[in-house]
Amino acid sequence: MRNNKKFKTADLCDIYSDDVIIMHQQFKSYGKEESFYGEISTIKCFNDNSKVREAVNSEGSNKVLVVDGNASTDCALLGDMLAEAAFKNNWSGIIVNGCIRDSDVIANIGIGVFALSTIPIKSIKKNVGDVDIDVSFMNVTFKPGDYIYADLDGIILSNKKLDIS
Repeated sequence: MRNNKKFKTADLCDIYSDDVIIMHQQFKSYGKEESFYGEISTIKCFNDNSKVREAVNSEGSNKVLVVDGNASTDCALLGDMLAEAAFKNNWSGIIVNGCIRDSDVIANIGIGVFALSTIPIKSIKKNVGDVDIDVSFMNVTFKPGDYIYADLDGIILSNKKLDIS
């Protein structure tokens, strides 16, 4: 069962302003789902999406995959086949601090995808990267096990699950 309950980060910020971190982000929405949330799982990699492929091909359990690609614009860390795998394996969303490709196809896949930009170049595959470690970018630290809520207005983080009813 996918996290598909609708919410607004603006409302969550109003209710939980003392308990959340508000990210000053520059991400664009590329997936069909424009809002998504879940427990954080992380990958840190540079121009190598091997660990992303492993993650999206495993059970996502409604988690959000945060991929720290060091804001590289050299290649894409996510494409349509990996986004489709993430959807099929119950990931709630993916946030890429870097680029994606196949954005026209990803726009029709029922998953949330935020990234900095697009580029048609595929990544290298050397199986290099770190999984489920704290990653930091844009002055925010993403900790596995914490929660993330994202929509077109922004991204917020919480160390506990928020009531979005």
